[in-house]
Amino acid sequence: MSGATGPDDEAAARLEAGRLLFAQSITFMRGVADLAQLPPADLPEVAFAGRSNVGKSSLINALVNRKDIARASNTPGRTQELNFFDLGGRLVLVDLPGYGYAAAPKRTVDAWKRLVTRFLAGRAPLARVCVLVDSRHGLKDVDTATMETLAKAAVPYQVVLTKSDQIRGGMITDRLAEVADALARRIGALPVPILTSSQSGVGIPELRAELASLARPPAEPRHPETLSR
Repeated sequence: MSGATGPDDEAAARLEAGRLLFAQSITFMRGVADLAQLPPADLPEVAFAGRSNVGKSSLINALVNRKDIARASNTPGRTQELNFFDLGGRLVLVDLPGYGYAAAPKRTVDAWKRLVTRFLAGRAPLARVCVLVDSRHGLKDVDTATMETLAKAAVPYQVVLTKSDQIRGGMITDRLAEVADALARRIGALPVPILTSSQSGVGIPELRAELASLARPPAEPRHPETLSR
């Protein structure tokens, strides 16, 4: 039938929507160390959470095809605030402090944990949390604790496996199956983890497409008769 579309066409359209969204300008909005400093809640938000040194900054930079948006460091725990980025006026990306280890006093680390937990539990426009997991190591107790926090807050989350370029093919298959099996038993988890590599680009288009489905639709051009009124 003329004009019919199939699954391949729909998949291609999703990938293109993701490419177009993440090709938009991205601007740093603010760093938040206290919930009183949160920006206005007028756009959908996607937060990125993960253990320190999981490759969170590198993944965000790969998504927006920039090298300097989210700061990467050899020192785990460098992100000490909730950092907000406006993506084309359609979606806000939130870079959360890494958990599991940080080069900071325990009192400071505990303050970050409280800040993140309160943000996850009470932020109305938070549409999705990407829980980043190092594909070389799989899920750890600190990851499952974050998942439990998200389940209690009724926030849906997507597990994203990072650094896939650093493990062998057979191990990748096993890791995907292992994580998918764990997610099947968890409330709020999207059932299929997304395998990525910030170095090779594996999975980046697919993750862009998934997040683009949460963004505010692009503004429709106004008609000339509307402009003349």
